[in-house]
Amino acid sequence: MKALRTFTVRPVLSPALAPLDRLATNWRWSWSRATSSLFASMDHDLWARVDENPSRLLGTIGQARLDELASDEGFIARVRAEDERLEAYLTGERWFQGLADPKPAHIAYFSPEFGVDGSLPQYSGGLGILAGDHLKSASDLGVPLTGVGLFYRAGYFRQSIGDDGWQQESYPVLDPYGLGLRQLQELDGSPVEISLELPAGRTLFARVWVADIGRVPLLLLDAETPSNSEELRRVTDRLYGGGGEHRLHQELLLGIGGVRAVRAWCRITGRPAPAVFHTNEGHAGFQGLERMSEFIARDGLSFEVALAQVRASTVFTTHTPVPAGIDRFPRTLVADYLSGGLLAGIDGTRALALGLEDYDGGDPHVFNMAVLGLHLGQHANGVSLLHGKVSRGMFGALWPGIDSDEVPITSITNGVHAPTWVHPSLKALSERGFGDALTADHDWRDRTAVSDGELWGVRMEMKQELVAEARRRLGAAASASTSAWTAKVLDPEVLTIGFARRVPTYKRLTLMLRDPERLTRLLTDPDRPVQIVIGGKSHPADDSGKTLIQQLVRFSRDPKVRERIVFLPDYDITLAKKLYPGCDVWLNTPVRPLEASGTSGMKAALNGSLNLSILDGWWDEWYDGRNGWAIPTADTAANDDERDDAEASALYDLIEHQLVPTFYEREGGIPIGWLERVRHTMTDLGRKATSDRMVRDYVTRLYTPASANDHALSADGFAGARELAAFLTRVRDAWPRVSVRAVDATAVSAQARAGDRISVRAIVDLDGLTPDDVSVQLISGAIDADGTLAGDRATSELSAAGEDDAATVFEGSLELDATGPFGYAVRVVPRHDRLVSAVELGLVAVAT
Repeated sequence: MKALRTFTVRPVLSPALAPLDRLATNWRWSWSRATSSLFASMDHDLWARVDENPSRLLGTIGQARLDELASDEGFIARVRAEDERLEAYLTGERWFQGLADPKPAHIAYFSPEFGVDGSLPQYSGGLGILAGDHLKSASDLGVPLTGVGLFYRAGYFRQSIGDDGWQQESYPVLDPYGLGLRQLQELDGSPVEISLELPAGRTLFARVWVADIGRVPLLLLDAETPSNSEELRRVTDRLYGGGGEHRLHQELLLGIGGVRAVRAWCRITGRPAPAVFHTNEGHAGFQGLERMSEFIARDGLSFEVALAQVRASTVFTTHTPVPAGIDRFPRTLVADYLSGGLLAGIDGTRALALGLEDYDGGDPHVFNMAVLGLHLGQHANGVSLLHGKVSRGMFGALWPGIDSDEVPITSITNGVHAPTWVHPSLKALSERGFGDALTADHDWRDRTAVSDGELWGVRMEMKQELVAEARRRLGAAASASTSAWTAKVLDPEVLTIGFARRVPTYKRLTLMLRDPERLTRLLTDPDRPVQIVIGGKSHPADDSGKTLIQQLVRFSRDPKVRERIVFLPDYDITLAKKLYPGCDVWLNTPVRPLEASGTSGMKAALNGSLNLSILDGWWDEWYDGRNGWAIPTADTAANDDERDDAEASALYDLIEHQLVPTFYEREGGIPIGWLERVRHTMTDLGRKATSDRMVRDYVTRLYTPASANDHALSADGFAGARELAAFLTRVRDAWPRVSVRAVDATAVSAQARAGDRISVRAIVDLDGLTPDDVSVQLISGAIDADGTLAGDRATSELSAAGEDDAATVFEGSLELDATGPFGYAVRVVPRHDRLVSAVELGLVAVAT
């Protein structure tokens, strides 16, 4: 019989054990080895059964065991010590507090998913894991950040594999109280409830759950409230569980409701209002429209002034190089929502235009969330150098006439939270060898600190743990008639390759199966075998991805190879923490350049795994020939099949001729040459592949400038925003008539010499603009065969030098400081102190 209602009964903790409640409800336990060990020691078997979640442990362990622990002086001392450590962590000064002012007082970080821990399944893949790591590093560094997301009652799905190899999904319902979340309440104890006015007289309500991620609060909006109709309660039922209007409701709640939740949080806690709003992908783009509505309704700003103020303080991060990964809605559907009372004071038609694909190659009948994010965010970035380049090309149509390398989208390469992802045994070895568990400051190449025997011993320990976990999972899923062979699956002595990620087709889960006979020979070599451990989920609506899983599972069940290649279902954070450390090699085979970053390989690398990857995402940037192997990309292939055949062949060749010999060449039972690469990888990538480095980059390169712009524009009753909006209006109105009438230069022979200097004079029609409104730029550098400026270019500014026939004269000079084919061009762009980029407005007049 199904219960009518469910709830969690909290235990009664004695005063001596009272700190356990705070320790259990602050998710710092998920990356604190000492705190999680404290809870595990209360009941090791139960700890495993409750998915290693302290709040669930306390709710399940029983009063008798708690009373027993309350009389254990040793345990009480451990509780007290951990509580003191948590207090010091929460209140002490950290990296951010040591930065000079000005710095942002508060940053709001919006994401549709957050991967904090396996017991809180509010993530589907890399985007959510990245968001969780971002919060954790912000906490470790003392950055005053608040996370904003949705609480999905069934999270993402749990995966199982049927007898036919087909993915099956299930959706266990989550109890937020039992997970260690608390409800945001008003000072009188009533729950905070956010509301959004929807078309047809409907109202969407949401309550707010708070998860303490160390020093960082994570606000999660939940539509499961009595105030909602049955239909609207389902808005936050599942992560990516629906399309169309259901998805639109989720994104309206995340963006608009998220801002309102942050306002409530600041009002109740006394925290300052955010100076910066960071949208992690386009799903939260409506937050900018909500903030514009605030400025218009509360402060009386015009649409243009409110837009200038919002843009100045918004950071937009794009994570996808795949157009299909961007949420797009019918124009008419979004118009219906923006034309009602949802956003007070907002002109629905003008707001709608901010997200329309109104550019060459776009669909004007579509509202694009990434376009909205870019229009509302003055600071934008991709998540690796290559992805930044791809994004500039992908979104370049928003800046017509601008060369793709100047499109104002920069890049900050992702990183991973080392305290979460580095295996406890490796942390312990680090502490013995270097004095602490940090990865960024250690030179693992120092054999006097850590010997080859010690390092290889820990690597083998981590592999044995993965083998045991694989056997346990496969044994649990096998029938009685087939379970015997699972006890022999994998061997810690064998070269182990890992591959696990979401399963869209471009990630090519089955590239390894391109030549099944050759793969079988590699797996079953009697002297130097290879084994592969695989995991991954396909979106429930993606039958193409499910087919790839089915093909892989069926191959792995062949008796000839089933002990050497396994698919582990339900890939999540919990499995990942055993999978990354237990692999010798991490495999990644996307279609280049469709992998934005691919941080799973970073997590593996920090644990001493070597990468074997297509040069894509972060690997394209940081592969150096010693930290793994690059799979050559068949860019010139005639079609997809030819490309896949060539890249699969290269993959097999690398495994057979480079990985296998290096791994199996031993001195005293230890692969010295292999460990040379491992030591280099852990040292080099340990210094840059971390989310601490990533968050520091966000703070210094994006958050601080955005905060400064926000302050400058809002000061003195938004005087700066009003002036900037007036400038933008004046420039946009005049720009169709701005032109370079003529360019004159000192005569230069075709055989000019390096060091020669030429004078340049440009006559520019400004149509009422002043010379201070524009920058007349001289762009110079090497040219290619068709006369186009290519590669690095130098930019200098010409100075106003009078008038000529109602036009303005600009003059300057250029030193020929390079040899070879050389050229220059003259262009005019708007100039204002509060523009991040000279081409930010997409306005440019080029001399012809």
